[in-house]
Amino acid sequence: MTIARKALGASGEARVARWYEARGCEVLDRNWRGKDGELDLVLRDGHTLVFCEVKTRTSLRFGLPAEAVTAVKQLRLRRLAMQWLAAHPERRGRELRFDVAGVVGAAVDVVEAAF
Repeated sequence: MTIARKALGASGEARVARWYEARGCEVLDRNWRGKDGELDLVLRDGHTLVFCEVKTRTSLRFGLPAEAVTAVKQLRLRRLAMQWLAAHPERRGRELRFDVAGVVGAAVDVVEAAF
């Protein structure tokens, strides 16, 4: 991955984190790495743990960012969420939610409970 793509992704993740914080959510983790990959954002929204996959694009040329979160990617994110919970036992026993956030230009679009 090029430096420009990493910077674009990091910028999108930071914007989405601010979006959640503006709505009263707490960011618990960013770019958490497990054996199956990485969770972009882990947040607390009241009594709910939110695992958010962030897709940042410069245009809609290849479709909506959320469309890139395939069934295979969703399965991997679920596995990663279980790994995160195993590493953070104090956070167990909460509702879980999987969101997908798309960032294109200045727009941030969050699909709550996307899968």
